[in-house]
Amino acid sequence: MTQKIAIITLIFSIVFGSSVYAHSGRTDSSGGHNCSEKSQAKGLCSGYHSHNGGGDSSSGESSSSSSTTSNQSLDKDCSDFSTYEEVVDYWNSKGYSKTNDPEKLDGWGNVVDDGIPCEAPSGYDTSNINGSDAQLAKVQAEKDVVNGEKDGYTAGVNDGSNGDEQITEVDGSDAYVDGYTTGYQKGYAEGLKKFETEKSNAIEAGQTLGRKQDKLEVPENYQKNEQLKKSFEEGFSKAVATRDEGKKKEYEEIGYKNGLEDKLEEPKDVKEIYFEAYNAGFEKGQTELQNKYMQEGYESAFSTLEYKAPDFENEKYVNWYKKGFNSNKEIKKIQDAGYKIGVSGEKYSIPKTYIKSEVIYKHYYEKGYKEYEIEKKEDTATTTGVIGVAILGWLARRFYVAKKMVA
Repeated sequence: MTQKIAIITLIFSIVFGSSVYAHSGRTDSSGGHNCSEKSQAKGLCSGYHSHNGGGDSSSGESSSSSSTTSNQSLDKDCSDFSTYEEVVDYWNSKGYSKTNDPEKLDGWGNVVDDGIPCEAPSGYDTSNINGSDAQLAKVQAEKDVVNGEKDGYTAGVNDGSNGDEQITEVDGSDAYVDGYTTGYQKGYAEGLKKFETEKSNAIEAGQTLGRKQDKLEVPENYQKNEQLKKSFEEGFSKAVATRDEGKKKEYEEIGYKNGLEDKLEEPKDVKEIYFEAYNAGFEKGQTELQNKYMQEGYESAFSTLEYKAPDFENEKYVNWYKKGFNSNKEIKKIQDAGYKIGVSGEKYSIPKTYIKSEVIYKHYYEKGYKEYEIEKKEDTATTTGVIGVAILGWLARRFYVAKKMVA
């Protein structure tokens, strides 16, 4: 029973096979037909279109039936797809293109042989379609971007490595120019990073030389690039300046010590700045030495009624001492305070602030007190004289009156 069913099935397949895989009568004798309303609604085609080349179906019909059946079994038209994405997927999966379209899907609609199957809907990105002009342009643009980035990167690294940014006009497509700009910026950043390291090395090399000598000698490898040369010179100058500051400090300290000792020993065959530093230090030491002797003279004024020249071997020190003695203006206050207490007749007493100058304070107190005593005696004598005159006047008056009475 099973064998009978298989035989019957095989017979039906042979007899009706061509009608199953044929085009369902949708093409005319010219190999074309009108687009169905369903396909037009989907945007897959419009109007009458050729599909499979057409031709006279009567010639060689019986002899080529098996070949026709095979070709028709591979044939599709745009109405066989539910969406345009299915059309594109099918087209791409077959590797079809403008020059490879055996099913004539590119022959539908108003535009023929443009590499776009079944008329793409308005606004569709045709770069997704295999072999389309848009796809070829997209691929070319991607290649241009890659090439541009590569060329720009090389140029950027070169400019960055020299510390010289140069954005020049570039010939090529927009994609190439965009890629070149991106690549240049990346390359320049990497090159510049490397160049900054070289500049740091140049500065350090300059400092190393500057620590040893005063003469600038730029190495040949730094003379080729102006920025590297400048960095080397910068490091050299900085090191020389640092070394000079150290030396200046040394000479200034020597000069300061000599100034305190009042012993001038100026350095010879040295830089002018070192010579100047020594003299500055010497003057500083001399000033402190002078202040020392002036302070001694100033302090001596608190305990000495009159200036007495000190026993110094150097006349310069004596003058400084005397200058300090005469500059003491506090002594006048002490003198005035002692004199005021004395002349007022008050009992002697000295404020704590004047203890160290008691010799002066007491001297002027006594001076004032003497004046007080003199003035006191004069006042007593005056008072006695006035009283005597008054008595004599009264007696004379009484004598005159008595004389009148006798007469």
